Amino acid sequence: MTSGNLDDYAWHAKNSAAQFFSATYHPVGTKKPNAWGLYDMLGNVMEWTLDQYAPYTAAAQENPWVKSTTAYPHAVRGGSWHDDESAVTCTARVQSSPSWKKQDPQLPKSIWYMTDAQWLGFRLVRPAKLPSAEEMYRAWNNGVAQEPY
Repeated sequence: MTSGNLDDYAWHAKNSAAQFFSATYHPVGTKKPNAWGLYDMLGNVMEWTLDQYAPYTAAAQENPWVKSTTAYPHAVRGGSWHDDESAVTCTARVQSSPSWKKQDPQLPKSIWYMTDAQWLGFRLVRPAKLPSAEEMYRAWNNGVAQEPY
């Protein structure tokens, strides 16, 4: 994919409103798949990850999934229907915020329900190498706790 044909593969701020008269997310698979046959890897909705957000540096990097120890910020990736074309890339990273679930109607508030981040979604993935039980425990018990109501 080249920048000249982004519209064929991804929803972004310039093309998301044109089809549905208001800017919003769109049904999965309405654009072309990427070279691996995966739909909506860029644009449409940014994807929530378990990766702890930290700015990239020139130093050697550790796996952020393993070192994730706090609720915020986590990395959200890929750009969305709400973003400019330049932000709809596989390198796009945004840090999560507790404000994204400010209006969560559930009591107690959900860990993952982000009512105020309509441009946010998630993708189920399977790692190529199965993490150890300790790595899985740390990833799922990384400080993301239910908020008091």
